[in-house]
Amino acid sequence: MISTSGEFGIQAERWAPLHATVEGWVESIALARHASTGAEQITKLVGDDVDGIELNGYARVREVKGLADTWWRGPDSLVALCSGEAVSLDFRRAASQ
Repeated sequence: MISTSGEFGIQAERWAPLHATVEGWVESIALARHASTGAEQITKLVGDDVDGIELNGYARVREVKGLADTWWRGPDSLVALCSGEAVSLDFRRAASQ
């Protein structure tokens, strides 16, 4: 969905803005496509494993205008952190029931 202020996000159990603009969301899709076509390795982490990601030395990719979903650029890698779906679906609460 697109909010009245132009944020792109997910509305489920609650509203979770993913990107500050629709253009940021499009930039994120383009970046994901670019990264997946040239990647030697793709690793997907979920749940508590995400807490162990160290982003020192990485720069935030500002073009995606990430709010809940962000991209980080390192010397030879890209990291996408996508928490918007979990926030919108209140995943942590559902996991504890």
